[in-house]
Amino acid sequence: MSPHVEPVSTALLVERLVGLVLGRASGDEPVRLLVDGHPTARPDALADALVAPLEAAGRPTARVSVRDFLRPRSLRFERGREDPDSLLDDRIDVGALNREVLTRVAERHEYLPSLRDPDTDRATRAAYIDAAPGTVVLLDGTLAAGRGLDVDLTVHLELKPGTLRRRTPPEDAWALPAWDRYLREIEGVPDLVVRVDHPDHPALVHA
Repeated sequence: MSPHVEPVSTALLVERLVGLVLGRASGDEPVRLLVDGHPTARPDALADALVAPLEAAGRPTARVSVRDFLRPRSLRFERGREDPDSLLDDRIDVGALNREVLTRVAERHEYLPSLRDPDTDRATRAAYIDAAPGTVVLLDGTLAAGRGLDVDLTVHLELKPGTLRRRTPPEDAWALPAWDRYLREIEGVPDLVVRVDHPDHPALVHA
């Protein structure tokens, strides 16, 4: 049976996501939301857009990016700089992101906003930030769903295969097999899938 696709405005998408988070919120426990998608789908922009409405609803937020928790280059590129499996399996420091942010915010009520600068590959030396009761962690990332991150909700910004290929520069075409494998592996993982082939006209995908 084909999924039902519901066109929505960007404002309505944000409203739906806020409702999804608030529906999961329970007392003073944190809610950890991952917004995942191809860089051209701008998962970072959607995560940013959730900050103000969630705080207006009384939920403090913590904005974190997966790209600030990548493994050192020596480990990421151990099998070469253009290895599709390395891009998927060796890129994210899942242990550090869980330990310093996602699990820590629940157990110790604090989190580390960043670990390693993705451009310089050096430690950011960031200090821990206190997390108020009921904090919503808004985490954006790419190729991050289904990788073992300790999150409560996952939203995937979906591109059709043709769109994904058109948006991928020729010099990055080596990464397309990683995306093909990734999309197969995360089928059924996200709590919500949003089709964003046309950035100004998102659509919710209902199974």
